[in-house]
Amino acid sequence: MSDIRSGWQSTLVATFGQLKRWIQHRVRASVVLFVVGIGMSVAIASCTSSSLPTPFANVSASPVAQTRVVRIGHQKFDPFTLVKARGGLEKRLEALGATVEWTEFQSGPPMLEALNVGSIDIGRTGDAPPVIAQAADAPLVYIGGSAPKDRSSAVIVPPDSTIQSVADLKGKKVAYAKGSSANYLIVRVLETAGLTLADIESVYLTPGDARSAFEQGNVDAWAIWDPFYAAAQQQSNARVLRDSEGLVANRDFYLASTSFAESGADIIQAIAAETQAVAAWADANPEAVVNILSPLLGIEASVLDTVTKRRNYGFEEFNDAMLTEQQQIADTFSKLQLIPKPVNVKDSVWNAK
Repeated sequence: MSDIRSGWQSTLVATFGQLKRWIQHRVRASVVLFVVGIGMSVAIASCTSSSLPTPFANVSASPVAQTRVVRIGHQKFDPFTLVKARGGLEKRLEALGATVEWTEFQSGPPMLEALNVGSIDIGRTGDAPPVIAQAADAPLVYIGGSAPKDRSSAVIVPPDSTIQSVADLKGKKVAYAKGSSANYLIVRVLETAGLTLADIESVYLTPGDARSAFEQGNVDAWAIWDPFYAAAQQQSNARVLRDSEGLVANRDFYLASTSFAESGADIIQAIAAETQAVAAWADANPEAVVNILSPLLGIEASVLDTVTKRRNYGFEEFNDAMLTEQQQIADTFSKLQLIPKPVNVKDSVWNAK
């Protein structure tokens, strides 16, 4: 475990250094000093149980007094990208005396750091980052989640690889992003063959670096999510060793800063309703979704067609399944010492009033 602990500490330092440089270009110098005390940036998520109050039911709009602004952070491959493109959220918020400001981020960590320091109010990410955020005491709450998209990630190998089963991964180099949903996926995949992370050589790489290493033969396998997964399938003829179906849910989760959630229940309700409406539109119009996202992402339409069929763009209320899944990730990461302390996921679930 000492090597795992050491790896976690070095990752924390490296992540902090990257976030500090980013924040220096995004927020005032006084905020930067605050960020130094925060330590680690994370990516958000959400979960709950049936015992929690329903966040989107019976929330009445507050009286319109003065214009309020909700600042939403999004990534290019994100349900909020479609919400922004469709333009319906602005109309919903107008009735509440509110407007929206959109800020695009290249990845989750700087977006969540912006949530930490109050530069944005709401953002969306995958399932593992919120667990890490909670362990770092980030002032964030889960406000919603998506339906499962459990076919959207996999462990893949080169087309001519001698690896034919999960058991064959023993002693092999496997690339994945540490602390990501792929980190949790590889743990679950290895369990199906009675293996653990100690049985493989973990190579911690970002998706871009991992693809290069994968195509050059510097790693034996790669745990990855869409759209990188779909692109590797189509452009590198990667072979699927084991996909995520039946192992992990791969949900999206929506988070808000604690301070915003305390006073913005009506706005959160409007965002949830509009995102769900756009998700229904996306399900009925997959070609239109591809036409919107392809030029924005710089990804071939054929790749995005595959991705769109495997994912969900919704914004749903929390349920017991989400809570259970997130707690399993938290417990696993704590056991592997990927987070500095155990967390109770339920503690960071939004309680709408």
